[in-house]
Amino acid sequence: MPELTPGKFEIIGYKKDDINKITRPAISYWQDAWRRLKKNPIAMVSIAVLIVMVIMVIIGPMIRGYDYVTMNVAQKNLTPSSKYWFGTDNLGRDLFSRIWAGARASIIIALVATALKLVFGTLYGALMAHFGGWVDEVLMRVIEVINSIPSLLITILIMMVLGNSLFSLLVALSITAWCNTARQVRGMIKQLRESEYVYAAEVLGAKPIRIIFKHYIPNMLGILILDASTAIPGFIFTEAGLSFLGIGLKSPAISLGVLISMGQHSMDFYPYQLFFPCLLLCIIVMAFNLLGDGLRDALDPKLRQ
Repeated sequence: MPELTPGKFEIIGYKKDDINKITRPAISYWQDAWRRLKKNPIAMVSIAVLIVMVIMVIIGPMIRGYDYVTMNVAQKNLTPSSKYWFGTDNLGRDLFSRIWAGARASIIIALVATALKLVFGTLYGALMAHFGGWVDEVLMRVIEVINSIPSLLITILIMMVLGNSLFSLLVALSITAWCNTARQVRGMIKQLRESEYVYAAEVLGAKPIRIIFKHYIPNMLGILILDASTAIPGFIFTEAGLSFLGIGLKSPAISLGVLISMGQHSMDFYPYQLFFPCLLLCIIVMAFNLLGDGLRDALDPKLRQ
């Protein structure tokens, strides 16, 4: 029986120079997440809708060329037409321009409140988890005390003390929202703290602030992005609800909540004054929520198929 040697075997379908080559390109975690996100048509449509919304809140109030602040009683309560696309309100102001100006204010409030929530919550949770011990216990008790008080009650008290202004609304929205972020960050860092690279950084004398920004936060970006994508629509809806109830912003300030509150008073005779602000609010909130679902599927390794 002839002896079998490697030289008597031939690999069919490959060239000799290509045998040891890796045909599949190496991609990073974020490239893989983007590839998965692109396969989600609902998430991509949501991104396109949000891009259009951002462009419109920037240029929308200027498209028609009408002053959305100055009153023109002679043109009040006009129905939608070629001149006034969304009609006019009870003081003769162009509703199309006012809606986009209100959406701009609502989105800015949501973005600033989300940034405050992420920054303060991340740093607070990182300090708890990194130092541990009595520091963790004391800071955790602070969170429990804040969460024990109804957030709506805190919001009402802050708005009563500081007044119905943009600053007081941001304080009211952010003062309790960071607690959930701090809890999530604390849990994640409790796991990352046992990693070899964190231990090596501590042995080399790295300061806690460097470990937090260099090692902890980059490994939590996926969770923080998901947190932001769910917090933004929540803040938009909360601002609209507070302004609708008269707790948040009030006229002459402009936001989607203020416009919905004003449209509610005249909905029996002029329903379009309520319909258009509500429609835009629903579109923005739904787009953010659907994008958040797509980001969750793309960024969470446990949900990968």
